[in-house]
Amino acid sequence: MYALIALGYTLVYGVLRFINFAHSDVFMVGAFIGFYAGRGVSSASTTSGIIVMLVAMLGCAALGIIIELLAYRPLRNRSKLTVLITAIGVSLLLENVGQMIFGATPQPFPEVFPARKFEIGQLVVSSKDLVVLIVTLGLLGALRFLVMKTKIGTAMRAVSFNPQAASLMGINVNHVISFTFGLGSAFAAAAGILWAYKFPKIDPLMGITPGLTAFVAAVLGGIGNIPGAALGALLIGVIETFVRGSRWSTWTEAIAFVLLILILLFRPAGLLGKLQPEKV
Repeated sequence: MYALIALGYTLVYGVLRFINFAHSDVFMVGAFIGFYAGRGVSSASTTSGIIVMLVAMLGCAALGIIIELLAYRPLRNRSKLTVLITAIGVSLLLENVGQMIFGATPQPFPEVFPARKFEIGQLVVSSKDLVVLIVTLGLLGALRFLVMKTKIGTAMRAVSFNPQAASLMGINVNHVISFTFGLGSAFAAAAGILWAYKFPKIDPLMGITPGLTAFVAAVLGGIGNIPGAALGALLIGVIETFVRGSRWSTWTEAIAFVLLILILLFRPAGLLGKLQPEKV
């Protein structure tokens, strides 16, 4: 789940070189879209879960495109600080509008995928964990194929490398950036559905902690690097799980930020990132 959120950060950074801090609240909106869509399904089934997830992904893709069009595109030639402050403003806007529309009280998320437990000796595996793993691996594989094997993926890589040269070669940079925002937001929505399915309580501030942790995961793996985001998220998830099961469980949420400090001190480019000199 951290990987799906982190991919949204890393996709946008790879193309525009800025952090979209509103991304964690798109994650929240995806969960609420799934909440209302899930109330319309007759029973929990694989088909119902897929439909709910697709509805949420489409809704958040549209939201991401609208945010880019209205909030970020007019500031594209401004300083990075201006865009960063705008991203924080959009994040606060989504959180407060969410509280106005959905209310501040946590709400139970409906069962959209069937839930059961599998026992293998003394090992008990929940179907929720299996669904999260299968959906995440499927989406990661689809993203890899999209970026490396399709025309729009080639355009995304070209814009990431040099937007001016890509424009001169006939690539519509605005369309590529909008598509990237929509794609990243769709992944955030999928993460929101999986999160709400596994921890079935949602509220308008639910995206803050997962969003910050996923941002740390993206930096840990190498911001702008897709495999790096997935690797960083996996490492943070595993470390958090072990810490949660130890006597240091109260430090679970802090461990991500300790890792962030360490990675910035000893390997600022991240585990799979590469240092790139810039003219100043």
